[in-house]
Amino acid sequence: MNDILVITHIDYCPPAHLGKVLEQAGHAFTVLRADLGELNGIDLDRPKAVAVMGGPMSVNDPLPWIDTEVAALKHFIRRDIPLMGHCLGGQLLAKALGGEISRMPYTESGWQSLQRLDQAAPSPWLAHLPQTFAVFQWHGDSFAIPAGAKPLLSSTWCRNQGFSWGDKLLALQGHPEMNEALVRQWLGDWHHLLDDSQPSQQSRAQMLEDLPEKIAELNRVAEGFYRHWLALAELSCAAR
Repeated sequence: MNDILVITHIDYCPPAHLGKVLEQAGHAFTVLRADLGELNGIDLDRPKAVAVMGGPMSVNDPLPWIDTEVAALKHFIRRDIPLMGHCLGGQLLAKALGGEISRMPYTESGWQSLQRLDQAAPSPWLAHLPQTFAVFQWHGDSFAIPAGAKPLLSSTWCRNQGFSWGDKLLALQGHPEMNEALVRQWLGDWHHLLDDSQPSQQSRAQMLEDLPEKIAELNRVAEGFYRHWLALAELSCAAR
């Protein structure tokens, strides 16, 4: 176990660009598969920072490992260490904080524009971002904002795109961790699940158009989140 823990839930939702950022900064990190029972028996007091990645399952599915992971996240919250959730990971953090996760009447997918909601009290999590910016999306569930949390982001198709809780927790509905290879993999393996006749979903062609440029901008968005997350853990994000 290293000081940085990354929790995953399936092989095609890896740390992706987060892993690259950590490797370039010289940080060792542990990746565990919650769905394979790899959280069982670990030292929950060891990690200094935890990131939770995505997955195709719902937080509300009757899977025994979900309760184990939510209990672990509650422990990390009590320890007040930096936590960041991506899509399913954000929903799991919301559940750990007592928030509800519900099925949306449609899937939101593709490059969707997010709007900041922190004008009255700017959040340090968003200090690197303009008022609107794009993040890759692919989800059919959405979290409610837990009690005591601060709404941070919204999109046309999903009112709750992100929230912070306390000083050290960020939950996101989107996928800032995506890289070009992962987008192409998802659109190759899972494009049959999409329906671009729905206005909440982009077509495969739209998602792939100017992909290198879109990914470069997404990387900048993600790196701002990751810099702040690591700084809260008193870990550097500078390349070594």
